Amino acid sequence: MAGISLKNIEKIYPGNVTVVEGLNLEINDGEFIVLVGPSGCGKSTTLRMIAGLEDISGGELYIGDNLVNDVSPKDRDISMVFQNYALYPHMTVYKNIGFGLNLRKEDKKLIDKKTREVAKILDIEYLLNRKPKELSGGQRQRVALGRAMVREPAVFLLDEPLSNLDAKLRAEMRGEITKLHRRLGITFVYVTHDQIEAMTMGDRIVVMKDGYIQQVDKPMALYDSPANLFVAGFIGSPQMNFIDSTIEKKNDQYYVKFNDYSIPIPKSKGGEKIFESYIGKNVVLGIRPEHICIEKDFLEKHEESTIYTQVSLQELMGAEVYLYVNCNDKKLTVRASADTMVESGDMIKIGIDEDKMHLFDKETGKTICN
Repeated sequence: MAGISLKNIEKIYPGNVTVVEGLNLEINDGEFIVLVGPSGCGKSTTLRMIAGLEDISGGELYIGDNLVNDVSPKDRDISMVFQNYALYPHMTVYKNIGFGLNLRKEDKKLIDKKTREVAKILDIEYLLNRKPKELSGGQRQRVALGRAMVREPAVFLLDEPLSNLDAKLRAEMRGEITKLHRRLGITFVYVTHDQIEAMTMGDRIVVMKDGYIQQVDKPMALYDSPANLFVAGFIGSPQMNFIDSTIEKKNDQYYVKFNDYSIPIPKSKGGEKIFESYIGKNVVLGIRPEHICIEKDFLEKHEESTIYTQVSLQELMGAEVYLYVNCNDKKLTVRASADTMVESGDMIKIGIDEDKMHLFDKETGKTICN
């Protein structure tokens, strides 16, 4: 087992195209860390540099105590699972799993023992004599995991391994990979563009954009305390609502103002030390859909945080309903109980839970308070 250390890592392609710049990250031994971000953010390139499949343009990469910048992939003690599984179509499942051990000329009895042990763990013993074309997507994914596992690597790298599966199978495999990590106890580095995968699987999440790390933290810390507008909007489904606003002060109370509404900012958000310099300035109010309330009790107790909106659309999601509402030029998403009696076109009152709101600097995008 081994941790991974990336120090000022850069990747620059010909033509001075920078994909990853000044990346610093410490991955703990045995940790499940997820790199997440939109297409082109540099997450897969970072993973491929760890694997040795991409040359490093600058900086230092350590696996354990070993500097591996110039070490070939086969000597890095890593295994990688690819998006397209990369199975050999002419080989049986048994031979696909044991292929890496055969390359290392391991003893045949040992190869057989390890292959069958891995197949048992992944519940694919009954598939050992089949070829990839006879397997479903989920079965192929298990074979690809088995081929990586059988080598007993120090580091397990996974590059969007579930993106080719349907929604139901993706949910099942998320659980299987999480259980596999707990069982093996080795370092997992997992790349995805799907923030639901990131939130449900990772010990920590690395949010990337344009080759830079935006924030590294535990899933709920990212959700509750995003470092900037990008992280706030990327993590969470449906995404956080954003409202262009200004800060004003009446007596000793600070408010966030938009349209004709002024929402009081709780003292717990920071008070004068934070907000005095923002009076009259443009900020962005962020509020998650589940923190907009339509219950009568809340609206009565939080009259200052109540605004009038018109429902433009509703989406029933089973146990809950998403209401898409308009407040003048502001479009908001509200997450409510499925038994909410609201129709498109209705005028309704909604309340913003002041304790759950976030404020961001309009100019820099950085968080003012969570």
